[in-house]
Amino acid sequence: MTEQQIADVAESGRQPEKGSNEWGQAIAALVVVGGLFALLLSGTFQQKSGDPDPAVCDASDDARPSKPVSGMQLCTALNRADLPTLLGTPTEYAMNASGKESMSTWADGTKTVTPEAEIQLATYSVKLSTSDDDIPVAEMAEFLGKSAQNRTVGGHPAVLYSDRTIALNFNLGGGKVDTGPGGIAPTLLVAKDTKDGGGFYEVAIWRQDDVVPDDLALFRVAETVLPTVPGWTAG
Repeated sequence: MTEQQIADVAESGRQPEKGSNEWGQAIAALVVVGGLFALLLSGTFQQKSGDPDPAVCDASDDARPSKPVSGMQLCTALNRADLPTLLGTPTEYAMNASGKESMSTWADGTKTVTPEAEIQLATYSVKLSTSDDDIPVAEMAEFLGKSAQNRTVGGHPAVLYSDRTIALNFNLGGGKVDTGPGGIAPTLLVAKDTKDGGGFYEVAIWRQDDVVPDDLALFRVAETVLPTVPGWTAG
């Protein structure tokens, strides 16, 4: 869910003025999912290259601005030992784990902080973010296309929709960037409370190949991980 989509729903007329993202070393590829950047290889990740031990969330990423939940906390919740099993790839492990906060400043001076976390396995990548926007998830469904489906996760109203990733390949030698269509990323928007009073969690998964991910894997992740996120209320 992009901030522009949220702004359209709210009909606030505000537009993001600027934003800041934490970039590490030059990366081989990145994927854009629903307008949110998903880094495949970057300095924000802790890599375990050549080491079979799963990656862990780096505490140095916990900048923790004025936010109920930090990116580090989301990373800790998402980077579970059973995450590969939930995704249907039990023999894999977390190769990269990151948690951060991205900040945008709107034209009226309002600052928006978005905590997010991402875990990369050999087959899947999983992203978890949260927003305190006061727009109900049910209203957002109207703007997510005909494929959007109303669902429930842990007693919370939710919307399932799919987006196509955009693959960006960096030619570090030639200094060129090639773009092309990526795979499908099924995504769940889950209301923060059972009454859908505003605010949501967003969980997305996508594969490193072009195979369409299993929606059931997405629901297993959401239903298992979200109840462990600070602030989640039982349905």
